[in-house]
Amino acid sequence: MTTLLSTPTAAPAPTGASARIGYLWAAALYLGVRVAGVVVLALFASSTGQPLLDRLTAWDGQWYLAIADGGYGGITHGLVDAAGNFAPHTPLAFFPLYPFLMHALATGTGLDSTTAGLLISALAGIVAALGVYRLGKRAGNERTGLLLVALWAGAPLSITLSMVYTEALFTAFVAWALVGLVEKRWAPASLCCVAAGLTRPTAVVLVAVVVFAGVVAFARAPRPAPLVAAAAAPVGLVGYWLWVANQTGSLFGWFDLEWHGWNTRFDAGAETFGFVGQQLVQGRSVMEVGNVFVVFLAIIAAVLLLLRLRERPSWWPLILFGAGMVVLVAGTAGIPFAKARFLLPGFVLLLPLAQGLSARRRSTAVAATAGVVLVGCWFSAYALTGWHYAI
Repeated sequence: MTTLLSTPTAAPAPTGASARIGYLWAAALYLGVRVAGVVVLALFASSTGQPLLDRLTAWDGQWYLAIADGGYGGITHGLVDAAGNFAPHTPLAFFPLYPFLMHALATGTGLDSTTAGLLISALAGIVAALGVYRLGKRAGNERTGLLLVALWAGAPLSITLSMVYTEALFTAFVAWALVGLVEKRWAPASLCCVAAGLTRPTAVVLVAVVVFAGVVAFARAPRPAPLVAAAAAPVGLVGYWLWVANQTGSLFGWFDLEWHGWNTRFDAGAETFGFVGQQLVQGRSVMEVGNVFVVFLAIIAAVLLLLRLRERPSWWPLILFGAGMVVLVAGTAGIPFAKARFLLPGFVLLLPLAQGLSARRRSTAVAATAGVVLVGCWFSAYALTGWHYAI
């Protein structure tokens, strides 16, 4: 059986008519899976008497809508952090690019912010799916790319890709930054990294990978492009942190907001391992136990990727990003039952499964992928209708 990243050289990037058809299939597959996910959510919402639109704009979505409508200083209604508090600086915990795009689209088209946010998520999800497909095809073949798209689009808590959440936009930047690294296209890699840094704090993993890749490439063959990319990569993330520091009067202002408002900080996995142990012994919630198994599977996937590093050393940025996402998510305290959502942009962790399924008979691959998607759709719908806490 062909194994992940087992050939000595990468498959060529798809080009021409064949590439266009492949991208069309990837986009259609992504949209099909996401429509299925929203339909399942609609059925769950109807059975529990909850409006579908309320579910698609729940939790963090309300913060992004409020920021899009009134800016960081214009929130005056009922939003509080996880501790139940609100202060003038509380909204600064949320990164600016997504609500800025929502505001710009709503202002330019006359749409309301909710429609603008859902539209941006839908479009960004398609763009992300194309990048995911491109990487999957380079790792194996066209079937690998399509399977990777389907598995990612239907993963647990993938419903956030269709919500007023940042997952779709952030993953789009991640996917195309990784494409840039693999194909040695330094300008798009760095620009996508800057944008990712303005979208989510978990961009820290991508920033580290792009910086390291640029430095390594420059050391091997000195030329300006990789070094410029390495210098530019942190601008979005660090720039926002510094802006929040100026607003709050504290160098660690953003981190203080996360810790005091959402009990979130990097603790090297102390909370996660305690949470896992507790749930395995006395877990009573589908949401919490489900996240434990997602973390386990992510760790296994990261190990599989790392074991293949010697077989395809040129792909180390991609493998390192997947492993780094696991380390960051498992090593961060705060909202332990949302680990599956935090891992969603780490789609490269699904590569071992996609590669394995691509080598099976088509019927086997389709059945297995459909099973994963159905479980993911159910888990997503449950998280928004049966679970009564933030995701």
